[in-house]
Amino acid sequence: MKRIISAAAALAVSTGLASTAQAQAQEGEPIKIGVLHSLSGTMAISETTLKDTVLMMVERQNAKGGLLGRPLEAVVVDPASDWPLFAEKARELLTVSEVDVIFGCWTSVSRKSVLPVLEELNGLMFYPVQYEGEESSKNVIYTGAAPNQQAIPAVDYMTEELGVEKWALLGTDYVYPRTTNNILDAYLKGKGVAEGDIFVNYTPFGHSDWSKIVADVVALGADGKKVGVVSTINGDANVGFYKELAAAGVSAEDIPVIAFSVGEEELSGLDTTNLVGHLAAWNYFQSADTPENAAFIEDWHKFIGDAKRVTNDPMEATVIGFNAWVAAVEKAGTTDVDPVLDAIVGVEVPNLTGGTATVLPNHHLTKPVLIGEIREDGQFDIVSQTEPVPGDAWTDFLPESAVLEADWQDRKCGMFNTQTDSCVQIQSNY
Repeated sequence: MKRIISAAAALAVSTGLASTAQAQAQEGEPIKIGVLHSLSGTMAISETTLKDTVLMMVERQNAKGGLLGRPLEAVVVDPASDWPLFAEKARELLTVSEVDVIFGCWTSVSRKSVLPVLEELNGLMFYPVQYEGEESSKNVIYTGAAPNQQAIPAVDYMTEELGVEKWALLGTDYVYPRTTNNILDAYLKGKGVAEGDIFVNYTPFGHSDWSKIVADVVALGADGKKVGVVSTINGDANVGFYKELAAAGVSAEDIPVIAFSVGEEELSGLDTTNLVGHLAAWNYFQSADTPENAAFIEDWHKFIGDAKRVTNDPMEATVIGFNAWVAAVEKAGTTDVDPVLDAIVGVEVPNLTGGTATVLPNHHLTKPVLIGEIREDGQFDIVSQTEPVPGDAWTDFLPESAVLEADWQDRKCGMFNTQTDSCVQIQSNY
C-alpha cells in the first residue's frame, strides 16, 4: 500500500510539473476556435471528418506551445444539416462563446446562411469546400476551389485528353451545381460548342431513378461524337447514377464522367465496381506521393485511431486554412479579426501535394488542379496535375462577372466594378 501511495504521489508530482511547464508556455485565457460542421443529419457523413480535422490541428498546435503563448480551445456546435440553424449556431459561437475564428460549413446554402451573421458581427470563417464562386466576403477565407481551379480545368482535360465534343452537365438542384453549370455552359459556348451539344439536367437530393436521364445522355452521342459527363451530383444520388450507367452498358471509355463532389470519403462506403475508370477533379488526393502527405496521413491515423480512415480534399483545405490563420495571428500579434485579415493576405503555407498555397487579396488561394481516375480500392490514380492556379472570385465567363474584381488589401472591396471604377457591394464593416 505504501508503495502504491508513493507511486501515486510521484505520478502526481510528475503530472503537476508537466502541467506547470505547460501553463508557463501557455498562459492567459484560451484562444477559442469555433467548429461549425454538421454532426447529425444528411451532411454528417462528410462534415464530421472536418470537425475531427480541426480538433487534430488544435491538438497539434497546443503541442507546439499554443499560439501567442496561449492554449487553443475548440468549441464544437452541431447545426445538424439544417441550413438556417447554421446562422443561429454561428451567432452563438461569436456572441456567447466569443470564439476568435470559425472553421465551418460545407454546402453553399449553409455558407450563404452564415454570411450575414459574419458580416454583421465582424467574425472570421474559413470555408474549406469547392464552390461556385461569384462571391468574396471580407469575413470569409475561401480555402476550397473556385470554378477556375476545378470546373474549367476539368472540362479542358476532357476536351484535350479524351476528345469530348458533346457535354452532359448533370447536377443536384441547388446553388452550387446551377451556378457552376451556368459558368461551364458559357465557357463551352465560348469555345465553339453548339447549344445543341450541351445537355443540362438537375435532380433533387437523393434522386434514384436515373434510367431516362442516362438514356438521354447516351442519345446525345447518336451522331458518333464523343460525349462526356460533368457531374455536380451530390450525396447518395451518385450510387444510383453510376449503377444506371453500368446497367445501360456504358463504360468510362464510352462516356467518361468527371465528378466535382465524389472523393475518397464518399467512395469509402460504396461498391466502386461501377465507378472504376471514371474521373474526379480536386486540388488534393490521398494518393498524392509527397513526404508532406505521408506525414499528414500518419498523423491523421494516429489521431483518429483508425488506419482505414481516408483523407480528402476538404480536409487538406481545412489544414491549409488553419495554418494560414495561425501564421496571420503570429504576424499580427493578435487574434482580432481586422489585424488578422490585414496580415493574412500574402501568407504562404505548405499544401500536401508538395507545393505551397498563398492567400490572395480576393480571400481565395493558389491551388494546383488534380485530375484523378477512380480505382477499385476507392483511391485515385492522379493522371494530371497543374501548377498552382490563383482562385478567381468572379468568373471571366459570365458578362456580369467579368467586369468584377475582389481586392480586400487595397480597395477593401469584394465586388469592384472595373468599368465604373467603383465598389458596388455593400460591406458591413467598410
